[in-house]
Formats: sequence, C-alpha cells, structure tokens
Amino acid sequence: MDDRELSQRIKALAKALNSEPATTVVTLLEGLKKDTAPTEEQLRSTKAGVTVGRLRSHANRDIARVAGEIVQKWKKNVDAAKDAKKKKEATASPTPKMVASPAPAGGSLSKPYEGDLEKRHFKLDKVDVNRTHSTNRNNSIGLLYNGLAFQNPESVEEVLARAVEVEEACFTAFKGETPQYRAKLRTLFTCLKRKDTKKLRRAVLLGGIPASRFVVMTDKELASDEQRAKDEELQKENMKKAQVPMAEKSISDALKCGKCGQKKVSYSQAQTRSADEPMTTFCECTVCGNRWKFS
Repeated sequence: MDDRELSQRIKALAKALNSEPATTVVTLLEGLKKDTAPTEEQLRSTKAGVTVGRLRSHANRDIARVAGEIVQKWKKNVDAAKDAKKKKEATASPTPKMVASPAPAGGSLSKPYEGDLEKRHFKLDKVDVNRTHSTNRNNSIGLLYNGLAFQNPESVEEVLARAVEVEEACFTAFKGETPQYRAKLRTLFTCLKRKDTKKLRRAVLLGGIPASRFVVMTDKELASDEQRAKDEELQKENMKKAQVPMAEKSISDALKCGKCGQKKVSYSQAQTRSADEPMTTFCECTVCGNRWKFS
C-alpha cells in the first residue's frame, strides 16, 4: 500500500465518521487492519497514525476496539523495522564498539518493568507527565499512571500512553476540568489501586476496556467480582431484615385522613422495633389513597 492509497483511505475514513453509520466505519477499519502495515514515514506523511489513534477512545466500542488493534499492529511493524535497521547498522559497522548505556531508574521505556510492582510511581519511574497546558490535568495523568502501573509489569511507555488516553477521555466526557471530572478521576484512581481489581486494571491497561468506556463506568461496574458478591449478599440480608410480618388490614371509622378528611381508613399493625416498644400502625385512606403511620 503506497502513500497515495493510504491517504485516500484515511480521507474516506474521516468522511465516513461524519456521515456514515458505525458499521461502515468498522468495515473501513477492518480493511486497514488486514492490509500490510504502513511504514513510519507513511504514517507521518499521511497522518494515518494520528487519525486512527484518536479512534481508540471513540464512543462506539467496535470502532474503538478495531482502532486499538490497528495501532498495535502498526506499532509492532514500526518497532520491528527499527530493530532491523539497528541490527543492520551494527553488522555493517567496521569498528563496532559496544557501550552499555545505563537503564533509567525504575525500568526501561520498551522493556517490561523489573522493579517492585507494588511501589511503581511516575516520579520513581522518571516519567514526564507534562502532556497538556494544565497543571491539574498533568497531575491527573500522574495519578492514573500510578494506578495503572500498580502490580503491572508493562513498560513505562505503555502505561503512560494509556494514562494520557484515559485522562483525555475523562476530560472530554465531563466537558473540561469540572467538579465531575475531578470526582471521577479520584474514583478511578481509588479503584485502580485496590488489590482486588487486578482484572479490571489489566483490561484497561491492555485495551480490553476502551478509555472512553472506562471513564463512564458506574461504581458497580468498577467493583471487582468479589466486591459485587459481597454487595449482593448484603443487599439480600437487608431485604430479609426489612420483610417485617404485617397483620391483616382492618377498616376503622375512628381514624381520620389528614388529606381528605374522610374516616374510611384501613390500618394494620406490626412490631417494627424492639419487643418493649409500642407497635407501629400503618394507615391508608380508602378514599384518596393517602398513607401514614404512627406508633
């Protein structure tokens, strides 16, 4: 696939995003995924990498998923080309001189992290989180990096890229640095740092859960399977406690409805508190439906 063909297909993709259904966009992306991966020069000249990369945070799950797969494929191809070039240069050099360069403290940018996985921090990993013009947003990227890196061996580069993507998705979803944006980021960070959410943390980091989806997940969806099981058990227990036996309702003309003034009131009594406390009387007007209770 030459530059001209790639450029045309990227233009068609951009046009489809504005006027075509999601299925058409997915079809175009699948075509790009099946074809030979473009070179780094082609990606830069046609801006294909930027266009497809942005779609990883698209609201449509299928579009985001295929775009993520394409980016991973293209990245592997570019990295492979770079490695091949380095090997060729090293072989061709008449006086090769191998000098070991010190690895950055906290791990390499391309190799799996080898330090303490539970103490990973963007400052210890010497990560530059200044990716926006806002100090608050940059700090948020740092927090997300810490959460995503917790107990994960992925490289600094991979974790940082995902942290930037999640922050941008949150910024877009909540329309800027709003209170909702800040509250959601605190919730996401707290969730990522929990030891029982490792499955969720891995899914977000590896792209199984797109950033656009992750930032709008509810508290229940963010909870681990273990926590959800505990919550369901607690809910069942509370429901059992709330199911107090109710006596059969009787009709009384001595009780007066405070809403319509009628004396056609049905009532029942139940022991809702301790045994030495008076019973609670539940009343319902048979005329207007007004309900009240008293002890």
